[in-house]
Amino acid sequence: MLPTTASKGRAATRSAPPLFGPYLRRIVKWQQMDIEYTFWQMVHLCTSPKVVYQHTKYHKQTKNQWARDDPAFVVILILFLVFATSAYCAAYGESASHAALTITSVVLVHFLFAGIVLATLCWFLTNSYLREEPNSHVVEQRVEWLYAFDVHCNSFFPAFVILYVLQYFLSPLLVAHGFFPALLSNLLFVVAISYYHYLNFLGYDVLPFLDRTTFFLYPIGLVIILSPLMILIGFNPTRYFLSLYFG
Repeated sequence: MLPTTASKGRAATRSAPPLFGPYLRRIVKWQQMDIEYTFWQMVHLCTSPKVVYQHTKYHKQTKNQWARDDPAFVVILILFLVFATSAYCAAYGESASHAALTITSVVLVHFLFAGIVLATLCWFLTNSYLREEPNSHVVEQRVEWLYAFDVHCNSFFPAFVILYVLQYFLSPLLVAHGFFPALLSNLLFVVAISYYHYLNFLGYDVLPFLDRTTFFLYPIGLVIILSPLMILIGFNPTRYFLSLYFG
């Protein structure tokens, strides 16, 4: 009976739906996107992220894949980035051409390119070093690249809320000189970066075939160690990034 079970598992794995084809086709078909569920995920990623990954388990059971087959989350997040960056350009920018360049840079470089690099790195690390060794009666499972990108997007959204939205409204205070603006700015970045890595950990910890996923929590310790040093030397990350983009 065990070899038969394993063969069925392998057949199920081979017959799993292709990830990229339907995903890319649905990008241009807005009516097929589940917008309500996407907003539900975004809210709960900020309040109860474990609930979101519990639903990821249900998705695996019903769709036979860990990754989303709906690009709505990425599309809406890009729209949010465009709106938020436009607000920064209206407040601190100099021209329409500079605003267009800044928006393009944020979407293509900060979100998509950096996300692809980080997702690929996590995908490689998890599949190469963090998978449990399967026995002869268990179907070998691997982390899907698209799921690694999903985890990045999930982790990015709360950081977006903190560093794009909240920071925008606090920016008149944060860009001032002095100890308190630097302290508050560093605290915002510490919370955003730490929460990003915590959600990254949750995304991979939910996969039953991975081991030692606490590895994804290690960057939080580094951030906590470095932040007091940044505060003591008077480094203000808000001033730094705004000057980087807007001079």
